[in-house]
Amino acid sequence: MTPFINDTAVRIRAGIMLAIPIFMAFTLWDIVFGSRWIVTGDVIKDTFETDFDNRILYMVEAVRRTYDYTVQTWLLFYALFEMLAGMSVKTAYLSPTIWLSTLLARKARPLWKPLAPKRFAWTIGASMISVCLVFFHPEKFAAAVNFIFQSQVLPTTEQYLPRWLPLVMVWVCLGFMWMETVLGFCLGCEVHALLVKMGIFKDECEACNNLDFGQPR
Repeated sequence: MTPFINDTAVRIRAGIMLAIPIFMAFTLWDIVFGSRWIVTGDVIKDTFETDFDNRILYMVEAVRRTYDYTVQTWLLFYALFEMLAGMSVKTAYLSPTIWLSTLLARKARPLWKPLAPKRFAWTIGASMISVCLVFFHPEKFAAAVNFIFQSQVLPTTEQYLPRWLPLVMVWVCLGFMWMETVLGFCLGCEVHALLVKMGIFKDECEACNNLDFGQPR
């Protein structure tokens, strides 16, 4: 039996969850582009040396903003929980946003859609969130991977992910959720429909097999 969900509530839920990628986007933008070394002026000493361009070298005291990532980490874990909870009928009862969006959509006419395409879209979102978690805690992920393989697969003393990668993914995720909320267009659902048409996924649902990029799914 193919489970169905109320697409009206799904769009409301996407609008609620939209706050998380907005916060993360500005956080990552500040991390990648906003943090710079600032010379305090308290310690400036002439080293009596010059570089290859004959510029005088000074020893200075400089400060730079550091990040704790505690709030960001908990938000990402919560977003990951929400993505995973919505994939099953049983675990959906554990999601606060599903309860809230269902309550807000109670007076609107329900629009029933199959769960499978949404589950695929949420899997993409969960993958993006997982990469962001690795970006915030590369040493812990590296330690876990090295322990599993019993070898030095990943470095534990440096950031091995490109600094731009999580920023790009957060903005992509923000765009996907905005289209879902405002336009009612689920790109992940369209990709699922394309994979069904290619024979990679098999789904007996007519809506899943009906590939139409011009209609909301």
